[in-house]
Amino acid sequence: MLIDTYGRVATDLRVSLTDRCNLRCTYCMPEEGLQWLAKPDLLTDDEIVRLVRIAVTRLGITEVRFTGGEPLLRPGLVGIVERCAQLEPRPRMSLTTNGIGLKRTAQALKAAGLDRVNVSLDTLRPDVFKTLTRRDRHKDVLEGLEAARDAGLTPVKVNTVLMPGLNDDEAPDLLAWAVENDYELRFIEQMPLDAQHGWKRDGMITAGDILQSLRTRFELTEEGSTERGSAPAERWIVDGGPHRVGVIASVTRPFCSACDRTRLTADGQVRTCLFATEETDLRAALRATPAEGADGTADAEDVTGSDEEIARIWKFAMWGKKAGSGLDDPSFLQPDRPMSAIGG
Repeated sequence: MLIDTYGRVATDLRVSLTDRCNLRCTYCMPEEGLQWLAKPDLLTDDEIVRLVRIAVTRLGITEVRFTGGEPLLRPGLVGIVERCAQLEPRPRMSLTTNGIGLKRTAQALKAAGLDRVNVSLDTLRPDVFKTLTRRDRHKDVLEGLEAARDAGLTPVKVNTVLMPGLNDDEAPDLLAWAVENDYELRFIEQMPLDAQHGWKRDGMITAGDILQSLRTRFELTEEGSTERGSAPAERWIVDGGPHRVGVIASVTRPFCSACDRTRLTADGQVRTCLFATEETDLRAALRATPAEGADGTADAEDVTGSDEEIARIWKFAMWGKKAGSGLDDPSFLQPDRPMSAIGG
Protein backbone atom coordinates (compact mmCIF):
# COMPACT_ATOMS: atom_id res chain seq x y z
CA MET A 1 0.00 0.00 0.00
CA LEU A 2 0.96 3.64 -0.43
CA ILE A 3 0.78 4.58 3.24
CA ASP A 4 2.24 7.60 5.01
CA THR A 5 3.38 8.22 8.57
CA TYR A 6 -0.06 9.61 9.47
CA GLY A 7 -1.82 6.39 8.49
CA ARG A 8 -3.38 7.73 5.31
CA VAL A 9 -3.52 5.26 2.42
CA ALA A 10 -3.43 6.51 -1.18
CA THR A 11 -5.90 4.68 -3.41
CA ASP A 12 -6.53 7.49 -5.93
CA LEU A 13 -3.93 8.20 -8.63
CA ARG A 14 -3.97 11.44 -10.63
CA VAL A 15 -2.01 11.07 -13.89
CA SER A 16 -1.11 14.18 -15.88
CA LEU A 17 -0.81 13.33 -19.58
CA THR A 18 0.47 16.70 -20.78
CA ASP A 19 1.23 20.18 -19.48
CA ARG A 20 -0.18 21.79 -22.64
CA CYS A 21 -3.60 23.42 -22.82
CA ASN A 22 -5.71 25.06 -25.54
CA LEU A 23 -7.14 27.64 -23.13
CA ARG A 24 -5.35 30.42 -21.23
CA CYS A 25 -7.42 30.77 -18.08
CA THR A 26 -6.43 33.87 -16.17
CA TYR A 27 -6.11 32.00 -12.86
CA CYS A 28 -3.81 29.38 -14.40
CA MET A 29 -1.38 30.84 -16.94
CA PRO A 30 -0.42 34.00 -18.86
CA GLU A 31 -1.96 34.80 -22.24
CA GLU A 32 1.18 33.77 -24.13
CA GLY A 33 1.19 30.36 -22.47
CA LEU A 34 4.14 28.69 -20.79
CA GLN A 35 7.34 26.94 -21.75
CA TRP A 36 6.02 23.43 -22.39
CA LEU A 37 7.85 20.25 -21.51
CA ALA A 38 10.04 18.91 -24.30
CA LYS A 39 8.72 15.72 -25.91
CA PRO A 40 11.67 13.55 -24.73
CA ASP A 41 10.89 14.58 -21.15
CA LEU A 42 7.29 13.37 -21.35
CA LEU A 43 6.38 9.84 -20.39
CA THR A 44 5.52 7.69 -23.38
CA ASP A 45 2.17 5.92 -23.63
CA ASP A 46 3.88 2.64 -22.68
CA GLU A 47 5.52 4.25 -19.65
CA ILE A 48 2.22 5.72 -18.45
CA VAL A 49 0.46 2.38 -18.76
CA ARG A 50 3.31 0.63 -16.98
CA LEU A 51 3.21 3.05 -14.05
CA VAL A 52 -0.57 2.73 -13.79
CA ARG A 53 -0.18 -1.05 -13.85
CA ILE A 54 2.40 -0.94 -11.04
CA ALA A 55 0.14 1.37 -9.03
CA VAL A 56 -2.92 -0.84 -9.49
CA THR A 57 -1.38 -4.31 -9.15
CA ARG A 58 1.33 -3.60 -6.56
CA LEU A 59 0.32 -0.49 -4.63
CA GLY A 60 -3.43 -0.73 -4.07
CA ILE A 61 -4.63 2.04 -6.40
CA THR A 62 -8.33 1.64 -7.25
CA GLU A 63 -9.13 5.01 -8.89
CA VAL A 64 -7.22 6.61 -11.79
CA ARG A 65 -7.92 10.16 -12.96
CA PHE A 66 -6.30 11.40 -16.18
CA THR A 67 -5.56 15.12 -16.12
CA GLY A 68 -3.40 17.79 -17.75
CA GLY A 69 -2.90 20.50 -18.90
CA GLU A 70 -5.64 19.38 -21.22
CA PRO A 71 -5.57 15.57 -21.49
CA LEU A 72 -7.62 15.52 -24.70
CA LEU A 73 -4.54 16.99 -26.41
CA ARG A 74 -2.70 13.71 -25.77
CA PRO A 75 -2.82 11.79 -29.08
CA GLY A 76 -2.70 8.37 -27.41
CA LEU A 77 -5.36 9.06 -24.78
CA VAL A 78 -7.97 6.57 -26.01
CA GLY A 79 -5.36 3.82 -26.27
CA ILE A 80 -4.03 4.55 -22.78
CA VAL A 81 -7.55 4.32 -21.34
CA GLU A 82 -8.24 1.09 -23.23
CA ARG A 83 -5.04 -0.58 -21.98
CA CYS A 84 -5.60 0.55 -18.38
CA ALA A 85 -9.16 -0.79 -18.51
CA GLN A 86 -7.73 -4.26 -19.14
CA LEU A 87 -5.78 -4.29 -15.87
CA GLU A 88 -6.73 -6.73 -13.12
CA PRO A 89 -8.13 -5.54 -10.84
CA ARG A 90 -9.70 -2.95 -13.11
CA PRO A 91 -9.46 0.58 -11.71
CA ARG A 92 -12.28 3.08 -12.01
CA MET A 93 -11.15 5.71 -14.51
CA SER A 94 -12.15 9.32 -14.98
CA LEU A 95 -10.92 12.37 -16.88
CA THR A 96 -10.62 16.04 -15.96
CA THR A 97 -10.93 18.21 -19.08
CA ASN A 98 -11.91 21.64 -20.33
CA GLY A 99 -14.43 19.85 -22.54
CA ILE A 100 -13.44 21.42 -25.85
CA GLY A 101 -12.63 18.10 -27.52
CA LEU A 102 -15.30 15.98 -25.86
CA LYS A 103 -17.87 16.22 -28.65
CA ARG A 104 -15.38 14.42 -30.88
CA THR A 105 -14.00 11.89 -28.37
CA ALA A 106 -16.68 11.09 -25.78
CA GLN A 107 -18.03 7.98 -27.48
CA ALA A 108 -14.54 6.57 -28.14
CA LEU A 109 -13.47 7.19 -24.55
CA LYS A 110 -16.57 5.45 -23.22
CA ALA A 111 -15.97 2.48 -25.53
CA ALA A 112 -12.34 2.33 -24.37
CA GLY A 113 -13.44 2.00 -20.75
CA LEU A 114 -13.55 5.51 -19.29
CA ASP A 115 -16.18 5.71 -16.56
CA ARG A 116 -16.89 9.44 -16.23
CA VAL A 117 -15.62 13.00 -16.73
CA ASN A 118 -15.11 16.24 -14.84
CA VAL A 119 -15.45 19.30 -17.08
CA SER A 120 -14.22 22.77 -16.16
CA LEU A 121 -16.71 25.55 -16.89
CA ASP A 122 -16.73 28.81 -14.95
CA THR A 123 -19.55 30.76 -16.59
CA LEU A 124 -22.74 30.54 -18.63
CA ARG A 125 -21.96 33.80 -20.43
CA PRO A 126 -19.87 33.49 -23.62
CA ASP A 127 -18.35 36.96 -23.20
CA VAL A 128 -17.19 36.18 -19.66
CA PHE A 129 -15.84 32.82 -20.85
CA LYS A 130 -13.76 34.62 -23.46
CA THR A 131 -12.43 37.03 -20.85
CA LEU A 132 -11.57 34.25 -18.40
CA THR A 133 -10.05 31.81 -20.89
CA ARG A 134 -8.85 34.22 -23.58
CA ARG A 135 -10.47 31.93 -26.14
CA ASP A 136 -13.92 32.00 -27.83
CA ARG A 137 -14.82 28.33 -27.21
CA HIS A 138 -17.82 28.47 -24.88
CA LYS A 139 -20.14 26.69 -27.32
CA ASP A 140 -17.61 23.87 -27.74
CA VAL A 141 -17.55 23.22 -23.99
CA LEU A 142 -21.36 23.08 -23.78
CA GLU A 143 -21.47 20.65 -26.71
CA GLY A 144 -18.74 18.57 -25.09
CA LEU A 145 -20.74 18.31 -21.88
CA GLU A 146 -23.80 17.14 -23.78
CA ALA A 147 -21.71 14.57 -25.66
CA ALA A 148 -20.26 13.20 -22.42
CA ARG A 149 -23.72 12.85 -20.87
CA ASP A 150 -25.12 11.21 -24.01
CA ALA A 151 -22.18 8.79 -24.14
CA GLY A 152 -22.85 7.67 -20.57
CA LEU A 153 -19.75 9.20 -18.98
CA THR A 154 -21.78 9.86 -15.87
CA PRO A 155 -22.11 11.40 -13.43
CA VAL A 156 -20.85 14.37 -15.46
CA LYS A 157 -19.31 16.75 -12.95
CA VAL A 158 -18.77 20.43 -13.72
CA ASN A 159 -15.94 22.22 -11.92
CA THR A 160 -16.35 25.98 -11.44
CA VAL A 161 -14.03 28.63 -10.03
CA LEU A 162 -15.62 31.97 -9.14
CA MET A 163 -13.52 35.09 -9.66
CA PRO A 164 -14.35 38.47 -8.10
CA GLY A 165 -15.73 40.99 -10.57
CA LEU A 166 -16.10 38.43 -13.36
CA ASN A 167 -18.43 35.55 -12.54
CA ASP A 168 -18.95 35.78 -8.78
CA ASP A 169 -22.63 36.60 -9.33
CA GLU A 170 -23.34 33.43 -11.34
CA ALA A 171 -23.47 30.74 -8.63
CA PRO A 172 -27.30 30.42 -8.50
CA ASP A 173 -27.63 30.51 -12.30
CA LEU A 174 -24.96 27.86 -12.70
CA LEU A 175 -26.66 25.58 -10.21
CA ALA A 176 -30.07 26.00 -11.88
CA TRP A 177 -28.46 25.14 -15.24
CA ALA A 178 -26.66 22.09 -13.80
CA VAL A 179 -29.88 20.76 -12.24
CA GLU A 180 -31.76 21.25 -15.51
CA ASN A 181 -29.10 19.36 -17.48
CA ASP A 182 -28.46 16.65 -14.87
CA TYR A 183 -24.84 17.66 -14.22
CA GLU A 184 -23.28 17.68 -10.76
CA LEU A 185 -21.86 21.13 -10.10
CA ARG A 186 -18.82 21.60 -7.87
CA PHE A 187 -17.46 24.99 -6.93
CA ILE A 188 -13.72 25.12 -6.23
CA GLU A 189 -12.02 27.86 -4.25
CA GLN A 190 -9.29 29.49 -6.31
CA MET A 191 -5.98 27.96 -5.27
CA PRO A 192 -2.44 29.39 -5.32
CA LEU A 193 -1.32 27.41 -8.37
CA ASP A 194 -1.23 30.09 -11.05
CA ALA A 195 1.96 30.43 -13.09
CA GLN A 196 2.00 34.19 -12.45
CA HIS A 197 1.98 33.72 -8.65
CA GLY A 198 -0.66 36.44 -8.44
CA TRP A 199 -3.05 34.64 -6.08
CA LYS A 200 -4.17 36.61 -3.05
CA ARG A 201 -6.14 35.12 -0.17
CA ASP A 202 -8.03 38.34 0.54
CA GLY A 203 -9.43 38.49 -3.01
CA MET A 204 -10.70 34.94 -3.11
CA ILE A 205 -14.37 33.89 -3.30
CA THR A 206 -14.68 31.51 -0.35
CA ALA A 207 -16.88 28.50 0.27
CA GLY A 208 -18.89 30.64 2.68
CA ASP A 209 -19.49 33.25 -0.01
CA ILE A 210 -20.60 30.57 -2.48
CA LEU A 211 -23.06 28.93 -0.11
CA GLN A 212 -24.53 32.27 0.92
CA SER A 213 -25.14 33.11 -2.73
CA LEU A 214 -26.70 29.71 -3.51
CA ARG A 215 -29.06 29.93 -0.56
CA THR A 216 -30.67 33.06 -2.01
CA ARG A 217 -32.44 30.73 -4.47
CA PHE A 218 -32.10 27.14 -3.23
CA GLU A 219 -32.65 25.15 -0.08
CA LEU A 220 -29.42 23.29 0.70
CA THR A 221 -29.23 20.36 3.10
CA GLU A 222 -25.75 19.22 4.03
CA GLU A 223 -24.98 15.55 3.47
CA GLY A 224 -23.74 13.58 6.48
CA SER A 225 -20.00 13.80 7.03
CA THR A 226 -19.76 10.00 6.94
CA GLU A 227 -20.76 10.06 3.25
CA ARG A 228 -17.88 12.35 2.29
CA GLY A 229 -15.01 10.09 3.27
CA SER A 230 -11.86 11.19 1.44
CA ALA A 231 -13.77 13.09 -1.27
CA PRO A 232 -12.58 16.70 -1.49
CA ALA A 233 -16.07 18.14 -2.02
CA GLU A 234 -18.49 18.86 0.77
CA ARG A 235 -21.90 18.18 -0.78
CA TRP A 236 -25.36 19.60 -0.25
CA ILE A 237 -28.71 18.20 -1.38
CA VAL A 238 -30.52 20.76 -3.53
CA ASP A 239 -34.18 21.47 -2.75
CA GLY A 240 -34.69 18.05 -1.18
CA GLY A 241 -32.94 16.11 -3.95
CA PRO A 242 -32.06 14.20 -5.94
CA HIS A 243 -29.54 16.74 -7.25
CA ARG A 244 -26.48 17.73 -5.28
CA VAL A 245 -23.95 20.54 -5.36
CA GLY A 246 -20.42 20.36 -4.02
CA VAL A 247 -17.92 22.88 -2.72
CA ILE A 248 -14.21 22.13 -2.62
CA ALA A 249 -12.78 24.49 -0.03
CA SER A 250 -9.10 23.67 -0.33
CA VAL A 251 -8.08 26.98 1.22
CA THR A 252 -10.64 27.75 3.93
CA ARG A 253 -11.66 24.19 4.88
CA PRO A 254 -8.70 21.94 4.02
CA PHE A 255 -9.32 18.18 3.99
CA CYS A 256 -5.73 16.96 4.24
CA SER A 257 -6.35 14.57 7.13
CA ALA A 258 -8.40 12.29 4.85
CA CYS A 259 -6.39 12.71 1.64
CA ASP A 260 -6.06 9.49 -0.37
CA ARG A 261 -4.24 10.84 -3.45
CA THR A 262 -0.91 10.34 -5.14
CA ARG A 263 0.01 12.35 -8.21
CA LEU A 264 2.12 11.65 -11.28
CA THR A 265 3.26 14.50 -13.53
CA ALA A 266 3.54 14.22 -17.29
CA ASP A 267 7.32 13.95 -16.97
CA GLY A 268 7.17 11.11 -14.46
CA GLN A 269 7.50 12.80 -11.08
CA VAL A 270 5.57 11.63 -8.03
CA ARG A 271 3.97 14.41 -6.00
CA THR A 272 2.52 13.59 -2.60
CA CYS A 273 0.37 16.74 -2.56
CA LEU A 274 -0.96 19.29 -5.02
CA PHE A 275 1.01 21.93 -3.09
CA ALA A 276 4.18 19.90 -2.56
CA THR A 277 7.50 21.64 -3.15
CA GLU A 278 9.37 18.36 -3.63
CA GLU A 279 9.01 15.58 -6.19
CA THR A 280 10.35 12.04 -6.61
CA ASP A 281 11.60 10.92 -10.01
CA LEU A 282 10.10 7.71 -11.39
CA ARG A 283 11.04 8.43 -15.00
CA ALA A 284 14.73 7.81 -14.33
CA ALA A 285 13.96 4.41 -12.83
CA LEU A 286 11.63 3.59 -15.72
CA ARG A 287 14.33 4.33 -18.25
CA ALA A 288 17.20 2.72 -16.36
CA THR A 289 18.72 -0.47 -17.77
CA PRO A 290 20.13 -3.23 -15.56
CA ALA A 291 23.91 -3.33 -15.28
CA GLU A 292 25.63 -5.84 -17.54
CA GLY A 293 27.70 -8.72 -16.18
CA ALA A 294 31.08 -9.82 -17.50
CA ASP A 295 29.42 -11.89 -20.21
CA GLY A 296 27.50 -8.90 -21.55
CA THR A 297 24.10 -10.03 -20.30
CA ALA A 298 21.95 -8.21 -17.78
CA ASP A 299 22.80 -8.84 -14.15
CA ALA A 300 19.91 -10.86 -12.72
CA GLU A 301 20.53 -9.42 -9.24
CA ASP A 302 20.22 -5.81 -10.43
CA VAL A 303 16.65 -4.62 -9.91
CA THR A 304 17.26 -1.14 -11.34
CA GLY A 305 14.25 -0.21 -13.44
CA SER A 306 12.21 -3.22 -12.33
CA ASP A 307 8.57 -2.95 -11.29
CA GLU A 308 9.66 -3.89 -7.78
CA GLU A 309 12.18 -1.06 -7.61
CA ILE A 310 9.74 1.50 -9.01
CA ALA A 311 7.12 0.43 -6.45
CA ARG A 312 9.72 0.75 -3.69
CA ILE A 313 10.63 4.31 -4.75
CA TRP A 314 6.95 5.26 -4.94
CA LYS A 315 6.20 3.84 -1.49
CA PHE A 316 9.19 5.64 0.00
CA ALA A 317 8.03 8.95 -1.51
CA MET A 318 4.52 8.57 -0.09
CA TRP A 319 5.83 7.59 3.34
CA GLY A 320 7.25 11.10 3.64
CA LYS A 321 3.97 12.89 2.84
CA LYS A 322 3.41 15.92 5.06
CA ALA A 323 0.44 16.28 7.39
CA GLY A 324 -1.11 19.07 5.37
CA SER A 325 -0.77 21.44 2.44
CA GLY A 326 0.38 24.32 4.63
CA LEU A 327 -2.13 26.71 3.07
CA ASP A 328 -3.19 27.90 6.51
CA ASP A 329 0.42 28.70 7.47
CA PRO A 330 1.49 32.37 7.07
CA SER A 331 4.84 31.10 5.74
CA PHE A 332 3.19 29.09 2.92
CA LEU A 333 5.20 29.09 -0.30
CA GLN A 334 3.48 28.44 -3.61
CA PRO A 335 5.00 25.50 -5.53
CA ASP A 336 7.18 26.34 -8.52
CA ARG A 337 5.04 24.31 -10.90
CA PRO A 338 1.66 25.76 -11.87
CA MET A 339 -1.50 23.64 -11.96
CA SER A 340 -1.12 22.94 -15.69
CA ALA A 341 2.25 21.27 -15.08
CA ILE A 342 1.16 19.36 -11.96
CA GLY A 343 -2.18 17.91 -13.04
CA GLY A 344 -5.57 18.69 -11.49
